[in-house]
Amino acid sequence: MTSDAMRSTVKRSLKHLAIRAGLEMVAASGADRLLTASAGRGVIFTLHHVRPERGFAFEPNGHLSITPEFLDEALLAARDAGLHPVHLEQLPELLGDPAEKRRLFCVTLDDGYRDNERYAAPVFRKHRVPYTIFVTPGFVERTRTVWWETAEALLRAAASFRFDFGKGMETVRSGSSMEKWIAFEKLAAFVEQNSEDDAVTAIERAALDCNVDGRQIVDDEIMTADELRRLSANDDLAALGAHTLTHPNLARVGDTRLRHELQQSAIEVAGYCGRVPKAFAYPYGGRYAVGPREIAAARENGYTVAVTTQPGVLDATLLDAPTALPRVSLNGRYQRKRYVRALVSGLPFKLM
Repeated sequence: MTSDAMRSTVKRSLKHLAIRAGLEMVAASGADRLLTASAGRGVIFTLHHVRPERGFAFEPNGHLSITPEFLDEALLAARDAGLHPVHLEQLPELLGDPAEKRRLFCVTLDDGYRDNERYAAPVFRKHRVPYTIFVTPGFVERTRTVWWETAEALLRAAASFRFDFGKGMETVRSGSSMEKWIAFEKLAAFVEQNSEDDAVTAIERAALDCNVDGRQIVDDEIMTADELRRLSANDDLAALGAHTLTHPNLARVGDTRLRHELQQSAIEVAGYCGRVPKAFAYPYGGRYAVGPREIAAARENGYTVAVTTQPGVLDATLLDAPTALPRVSLNGRYQRKRYVRALVSGLPFKLM
């Protein structure tokens, strides 16, 4: 394995420790209840999976999964902090209304996982909290795999596998926990640094060679078109937003594909819910995936609100760029109610 992958693994572990320490510090100090100015006008929460703990020893995507019990606690924490739940598409209008004094929160879920309906929707109904699921039609129609899920399943199943990182086929060891983590980092870097379409195909192929079917994972995990239609029709709290056609890093695609991913995904999602979505979530969503070109393109292609994964709370100045809103991740590695209170205070983002 490369030293770069090892360094990335260590760096990620140290980052988790630092984040946890920061959240503990804010929660223990009580500063979240005293320094309210940092909280702004509210938050947009990011979620992915909502499901019971699976108990896997190796779970590199564990940060993308929270339990229904923690979701329940998080919604209570938001309410306790004085936040009022609203639909994401309402947010720009409400923030721009000088008569609107409430602090607000929105809940968003990326990728359209089936557990969103099974486990998350009942919690939202219990608390009467609206939510937006960002849908990638390539996943829904089973024409695109979720490479990070495929990679995790491959590494959990195989003690070694064959892969070409660009210098010819090599054997990648993945027997021990450390080897699995390093291999996952290397696969993630391969996706980030090469043609994403080709990299996803290469991961699919390597997984199949080890009897791990990425298409089956999508079939197991992602809601179908019929399931999305049923959810939209039967749950007045649910809304669907667009998340591109194929989930690429938009900063790495050309202008023509950028427009197509934005425009066609809205058309496809409208076919699932009966209305053209005005809300959009950028795949990946970090600064390496969302820049001025992508922010402008979202606005120019009809979206009134778009969300990144860049952390932060809301304030009225964000109306100058409603297609570049920050979100606060409900992260599977920090499932404590006191951490949610710390996050909605905005203080952790002042410390970053």
